[in-house]
Amino acid sequence: MYDSRLKNPQTDLLVQALLSLKDEEECYRFMEDLLTMREIRDLSQRLEVAVLLRDKVTYNEIVEKTGVSTATIGRVNRALSYGAGGYEAILKKVTEGKKHD
Repeated sequence: MYDSRLKNPQTDLLVQALLSLKDEEECYRFMEDLLTMREIRDLSQRLEVAVLLRDKVTYNEIVEKTGVSTATIGRVNRALSYGAGGYEAILKKVTEGKKHD
């Protein structure tokens, strides 16, 4: 079992809340209440950067396409290379989901 360095009662509650979401509408409603528009945009951009990095798109092309900084790209790249595997797990699920559509 994975032992996260983020684990505490507050993050446990957040994780349980995320796991309880049953559909896209509930997810959007929760995100709108929990996060600012900027936070949602930033998280969405990071996920997009992860997809592009996995697809071997260059930093310059990613900056041009997304407008994110090279620092953000580097942060996402480090997480992909040395992180907890969260991006890869989600990207695999999202990719598999699109194959079935």
